[in-house]
Amino acid sequence: MSETGNALSTGWRMALTPAGAAADPAALESLSDFLDAPVPGTVAGALERAGRFDRTAPEPLDHFDAWYVLDLSDEAPGDAVLHFDGLATIAEIWWNGALLLSSDSMFVRHDLPVALTGRDRLALCFRALKPHLEKRGPRARWRPQMITPQGLRLVRTTLLGRMPGWCPEIHAAGPWRPVRLSRAVPALPGDIRLSATLDRDGTGRLDIRFRLDGAASIAVECAGLSAEATPVEDGNFVAALAIPKVDAWWPRTHGRPVLHKVQIVVDGKRHPVGRTGFRRIEIDRGADGRDFALRVNGTEIFCRGAVWTSADIVDLPGERARYEPLLKLAADANMNMLRIGGTMTYETPEFFSLCDELGLMVWQDFQFANFDYPANDAAFVENVRREIAQFLDATAAFPSLAILCGGSEVDQQAAMLGLPQSAWAGRLTREILPALAAAHRPDVPYVENSPSGGAMPFAPNAGVTHYYGVGAYCRPLEDARRAEVRFAAESLAFANVPEQQTLDAHLPVPAVHDPRWKARVPRDRSASWDFEDVRDHYLGLLYDEDPARLRRENPARYLDLSRAVVGEVMEATFAEWRRAQSTCNGALVWTFQDLLPGAGWGVVDATGLPKSAWHALRRAFRSVQVMFADEGTNGLEVHVINDGADERHVALELSCLRHGRQPVVSGSRELVLGPHSALTLPATDLFGAFFDTTYAFRFGPPSHDVTVGRLIDADGVMIAETFHFPRGRSSAMAPAALTAGLRQDGEGWVLDLSVDRFAQSVVIEVEGFLPSDSWFHLSPGGVKAIRLAPRAGTDPAAKPAGEIRGIGIEAVISF
Repeated sequence: MSETGNALSTGWRMALTPAGAAADPAALESLSDFLDAPVPGTVAGALERAGRFDRTAPEPLDHFDAWYVLDLSDEAPGDAVLHFDGLATIAEIWWNGALLLSSDSMFVRHDLPVALTGRDRLALCFRALKPHLEKRGPRARWRPQMITPQGLRLVRTTLLGRMPGWCPEIHAAGPWRPVRLSRAVPALPGDIRLSATLDRDGTGRLDIRFRLDGAASIAVECAGLSAEATPVEDGNFVAALAIPKVDAWWPRTHGRPVLHKVQIVVDGKRHPVGRTGFRRIEIDRGADGRDFALRVNGTEIFCRGAVWTSADIVDLPGERARYEPLLKLAADANMNMLRIGGTMTYETPEFFSLCDELGLMVWQDFQFANFDYPANDAAFVENVRREIAQFLDATAAFPSLAILCGGSEVDQQAAMLGLPQSAWAGRLTREILPALAAAHRPDVPYVENSPSGGAMPFAPNAGVTHYYGVGAYCRPLEDARRAEVRFAAESLAFANVPEQQTLDAHLPVPAVHDPRWKARVPRDRSASWDFEDVRDHYLGLLYDEDPARLRRENPARYLDLSRAVVGEVMEATFAEWRRAQSTCNGALVWTFQDLLPGAGWGVVDATGLPKSAWHALRRAFRSVQVMFADEGTNGLEVHVINDGADERHVALELSCLRHGRQPVVSGSRELVLGPHSALTLPATDLFGAFFDTTYAFRFGPPSHDVTVGRLIDADGVMIAETFHFPRGRSSAMAPAALTAGLRQDGEGWVLDLSVDRFAQSVVIEVEGFLPSDSWFHLSPGGVKAIRLAPRAGTDPAAKPAGEIRGIGIEAVISF
């Protein structure tokens, strides 16, 4: 629950020394090269603020000791407690020259009692990590190539900065989480732990435990009900509430993420202790045990979203203000899940609090990946137990925590190196971690590893997979169905090109072959290809272009087609996976945000600006959605989905266009979509007669080049749109004339767009504003209204100005 004490965030000074040069704080007296250092923060962050570190060309930091010093001269004498929420990684805590504690885990918190004198000095030493990474430990059964050095399996620290090929080598060191000072206040509740669950009959159950001294009357309130607290031992109290027909918490795509305030009433005075939500989460493995579907409150949820990296690779921040812009982008993209992978780090309660509010479920890997960890080493296991117990207790009240997972690609790494199944995993993921999860968060399902569940851990047709058939392995789009994916905890990784304004500001170099560009393109270590090659493969496949020649002769068009194609592939793949007949129950894109500006995996760039892929996913993830599926000689199927909790009355309209403008056949139907429902119907049902919509029978030349499907709501507003290209996208490319008008209404600025014929991948570039849609297809016969929302730092009263272009539009339009 909420943190206690005063944050010790200012007044810190930091100095670097060679490893082992200063044995204790007294050895620092001769140093003059101290820097002001923010806390929480990192060594790299302090150096960067002083102009002595470049995140785009980072120098190693793990061979230095880093000393942080704080003088506490304004604190009244008396007993107090120092709280250290995270120290990276081999750390010493010195108080008035005496060593109080040594720590060897970045993920463990410490609380230390101290006696304040009014003339105190707190010193933290972060010892050089490199010598510890070079130590030998128990023999490993396998050695992963992706992460270096191998000694990381023995040290509890983040793998960020240690994965050559995609992650900048920025080493985490320093007090990366808050340092606080608290004094005992007997009349205030402390050590609060909440648990909220939902019964099948709709009853919410709240259990709370807390410590309190010196009170006569204690009660707990939530959702309009109250229960007396009962003393148990050593000043601890417990209380339980049963709340009939409570308003439940739902992921944002399927309902409202309702949160309830919890208060402890002490002798008539109310003390807010936080908020929680009531939900029930289960994994459905199917009759054969091979499936993997998430059920929330009894309803199956198609999970969609992305894998989180970090709000900032240098600072590793944990503040609400740093999380909020990014998490709101995830919510605005109609995501309902983010995964924190085992190669990242644990985020703070502020992250989960925002996810609670926004209706975003969190798949949390414990921070283990790829390595054969020493699960029989007693000291290692003890560190792990403290790490997991502290993390789960700190996040106990958050309903957004939906899945706990033993780590990332541990089983897969062993299997791909040819080891037998008996060697894939062991005590860590099969005994130690599940026992801790069951003890501290029994309401959250546990998954042994990601991926896992099939004949091979990575097999897509059972359990959880990391699916890169469409993507890294350059399989045709049809593979998304052929692979029979059940749940993809990672998928669809591409080198996603940022918008031009980001490139102009942060990477103004020739695309692709400039070494500075290539340095930002992700690749698997030691591979002969990178993810730009993957993107180029699909560019050629979808647009009948030679990427190498196009890049040489028309680089601007090459970049635009590169931006367009990743969105097209993502929309097409999720349209396949979201069909009612699909085996897929969810998929997360790798990754949500870039760590540096460039053509990285992120669907949001390192400046916080969405890329083309983000806009495509926003469309693909709509709660009320229409999609096409080309079933060959069975015709074109129309799939309509309503994930929401309310009944929807909509009109479905279909039209087949010749030369992008002339309707050759069309039809419509009124539909009533029940809550959490889906339906499928053939396109010919709307036409009233046979029509070769997929151009499968080929009785003569094709009569159309694009089919457009639309959902219109009861107010006449188009809420979803989909497209089918019977002869491919390049055959549907024709010069289109676009008109645009900018207007202002009570909510802000709106751009009205129309075209004389079908236009592909229309993009709106407007600095300081985020368009409600971009990289979209635009059909003739109507006006598409695009709302322009001011981004952070933009005056809401400012008039937007920018350009509109598209890969088939005759001329760039300025507004």
